[in-house]
Amino acid sequence: MPTAPRRTHHAAPPREDVLAAAMATIAARGLDGLTMAGLGREVGMSSGHLLYYFRTKDELLLRTLEWSEDRLGAERRALLADPGTARERLDAYIGLYLPAGHRDPHWTLWLEVWGRSQNADDDARARQAAIEGAWHRDLVALLAEGVSRGQFRAVDADRFATRLRALLDGFSVHVTVGIPGTGREQVLAQAAEFLDETLTPGPRPGDATSVTTAS
Repeated sequence: MPTAPRRTHHAAPPREDVLAAAMATIAARGLDGLTMAGLGREVGMSSGHLLYYFRTKDELLLRTLEWSEDRLGAERRALLADPGTARERLDAYIGLYLPAGHRDPHWTLWLEVWGRSQNADDDARARQAAIEGAWHRDLVALLAEGVSRGQFRAVDADRFATRLRALLDGFSVHVTVGIPGTGREQVLAQAAEFLDETLTPGPRPGDATSVTTAS
């Protein structure tokens, strides 16, 4: 009597491979192209198996964002450790913060997670806050360093970081959705102009101390 064929069990791919595949799908086909069934086919898993690991699509999206942020975080720490001036490192920070261009997959994912966060539970909101907090703390430290070395005007680093990130977030939305006149290079120029006006040491143009009178 012939023996029944032995079933072969395929090990699930590492979770990082699944998250990388999710981000690649967003980059190639947008968020509408990311489905549990389609992602399962990409990584050789059933949609049910994916739901076992991630429970919901919201959780998959947040995990993918966290994975992407881990990679950006390593890049951010490396550029902030560079021996250049505080302004050079601030320019590099802003370059990393802003989208690469229209439909940037990381920012596309960010906007989706932000939109869904209105109904997210406390754990998901805390994890999103942790991502925001890492960018904020690094920016505050860089600003404080620049002020202490006299490379920046004396500002409240925490308040200035909050305002600068709000400006960058607004510009980033425009770049990601493709609003005319707000491409990446244009936004980089706008950000550089803003920093020149607000952080360059010395009196600002128009300040009373900068006005001289003829004798």
